[in-house]
Amino acid sequence: MPVTQTAKKALRVSQRKFKINQKIKSNLESVLRIAKKTSNPEQVNKAMSLTDRAVKKDIIHKNKAARIKSRLSKLVENQPKKKRSTSK
Repeated sequence: MPVTQTAKKALRVSQRKFKINQKIKSNLESVLRIAKKTSNPEQVNKAMSLTDRAVKKDIIHKNKAARIKSRLSKLVENQPKKKRSTSK
């Protein structure tokens, strides 16, 4: 256990940050799982956005984020595109 007052405070801060980071990570993983299952462009965009936020907060590495985003974009690219109705 920490002895000095600053060490005690550092422990509290690191525990608080750990909980926040875990929450962000688990949220990202669940959104990624949903995006991979559905291949819905809206879900994919949400997953990419959360990935970028995680990188910005140094929760995941930028190369991992690039790999995730690349795989997600492949899911959307391989989908057949819907025909737009052209009504005048």
